[in-house]
Amino acid sequence: MAQTKQPAIFLQPQFKENIWGGSRLYTEYGYDIPGSHTGECWGISAHPNGDCTVREGIYKGMKLSQLWATQRRLFGNLPGEQFPLLVKMIDAREDLSIQVHPDDAYASAHEGGSLGKTECWYLLDCPSDAQLVVGHHARTKQELKHMIEQGKWEDLIRRIPVQKGDLIQIEPGTVHAITAGCLILETQQSSDVTYRVYDYGRLTDGKPRQLHIAQSIDVITVPAKSIGDSVKNLSSLAENKWHEAIACSYYKVFLLHVNGTYAFEQNNPFLTISVVEGSGQIDGNALKKGDHLILPAGYGTAQISGNVKLVASAVPV
Repeated sequence: MAQTKQPAIFLQPQFKENIWGGSRLYTEYGYDIPGSHTGECWGISAHPNGDCTVREGIYKGMKLSQLWATQRRLFGNLPGEQFPLLVKMIDAREDLSIQVHPDDAYASAHEGGSLGKTECWYLLDCPSDAQLVVGHHARTKQELKHMIEQGKWEDLIRRIPVQKGDLIQIEPGTVHAITAGCLILETQQSSDVTYRVYDYGRLTDGKPRQLHIAQSIDVITVPAKSIGDSVKNLSSLAENKWHEAIACSYYKVFLLHVNGTYAFEQNNPFLTISVVEGSGQIDGNALKKGDHLILPAGYGTAQISGNVKLVASAVPV
């Protein structure tokens, strides 16, 4: 007897207001954002700080964490207590703080068993003269500590020019910051641990935001990794073809621009999809800019039509 095909799982995003956030998640994607300082749309997340709800269909109303806990077959019976990925959109109206993430070992030991945070950024839009903070100039741990303690931020941080369509991999231990005017799709481990090194002296409710100087010095990689292998430009890719943008031990990220009709086999344990431009259909379901969905294990052949750009991710197996 033929098994019934599992449907695509469309998710309702969660939103975060941030001191540096803006309103482009509304103006660009039509989201019903909570306010004019909305910095983050957690489009695919089972993290306790932003657990997405299934929007429609047989699992309507269930949290993604519930699906992971009770319907593991949808995810290829992958092991693990936590859904492994978190996909978010970031609207930076102002510069984000200079920050760094720990790896799994440090986060587990110091952050209540949390996962570490490896992430990558795909630039959906940015100013023509945009620069991001990726890496630093300290040669030794002692020099790093001295520069941080003396507040020599412009000597310490490394700024790199970027353009729309760039993809940047941010490994744990990498000093980094998203800058004003950038609109980014971020794929990461399911973690919310960030160590803030510097925040430009900004105040929230009259008080500076918490910094994490000791933890940052602990985890920052010295010397910083070369930038050459961290940035790829993916703005001019052939249509109707999957392009692997990055692969690491936590995720694989793909880009796909469908113009017309395109079919493919979903043979990953699951595949996340975020619609970043255009509109179309997937197997009769409408796809529009700003949609986030999961194609579960055993989905089989997917057929997409329209003029639509997707960013997708899967876990390596």
